[in-house]
Amino acid sequence: MPGSRDLPPLTTPFFPKIFIKNQFRAKIRYPPKSTDLSGQVAIVTGSNTGLGLESARQLLSINLSRLILAVRSVQKGKEAAKQLNASFPTATIEVWELNMSSYGSIQTFARRAETELSRLDIVILNAGVFKFKFAKVPDTGHEEIIQVNYLSTALLAILLLPVLRSKSPADSAGRLTIINSALAFTAKFKTKDKTPLLPSFDDTKNFDGQDYYGVSKLLGQMFLWKLMDYVSAEDVVVNMVDPGAIGGTDLGRDMPGGMVVFAKLFGLITRNLPDGAASYVDASVVRGPESHGAFMMGWEITP
Repeated sequence: MPGSRDLPPLTTPFFPKIFIKNQFRAKIRYPPKSTDLSGQVAIVTGSNTGLGLESARQLLSINLSRLILAVRSVQKGKEAAKQLNASFPTATIEVWELNMSSYGSIQTFARRAETELSRLDIVILNAGVFKFKFAKVPDTGHEEIIQVNYLSTALLAILLLPVLRSKSPADSAGRLTIINSALAFTAKFKTKDKTPLLPSFDDTKNFDGQDYYGVSKLLGQMFLWKLMDYVSAEDVVVNMVDPGAIGGTDLGRDMPGGMVVFAKLFGLITRNLPDGAASYVDASVVRGPESHGAFMMGWEITP
């Protein structure tokens, strides 16, 4: 089966053809009933709410033994862990602090995984932001969408790759799934010719929240493309997945009041959280080495 890098670039307009195919014609797939994660350990970032929490729940439902909820707010993480423990009392569920706006927090988290975990099988990098107003991250000086969705996510992936490689069983490669978005295909990326590139995102006159979100995901796809030159599927299987348009997430929590009506109307055509999270589990558990380096959309490997 060809991977994403082997497929010709998409030339079909995203709206409406690709969107309709991905959102309404995709065959939603849940893991086979025989899937069993007994003994395995997983990390899910941004897992106190939305798709992160639901994917954590689904991993536990197929007998995941130990779950690390990587969250910015430990208190909210503990509330989520309590909810999950009520349904899965035999699983070990821990809450670890992770602030994706801080390089120091990301490095501390990775070191903790290296020192405290005797085993690590699955990492799902779900944490992300969508901002409607320009904001810089004090710790780095970079615009927040690009910082969290691209720079910090890429850093955390790089730091956790050797942990996955060394702490997954010898007969089973570790799994790293990064959550991406088909909105990468819509990115105008008006600063793409700027040199150097990163400072251009930090200029308020270039800010467009929706486009920055798409650009952050496009940069993520570029990162994965290049990463495949350095990472073997025999060590860690790395892929990206788009869950589609999903209702019930907190991604648009900063939405201006004038857009609320549109959001409610759009919510009529979104997938529910369980179906969206099923794409996470499919990418991180069900798929094998054939998904290494792949961008998955609508449960299919796509360009």
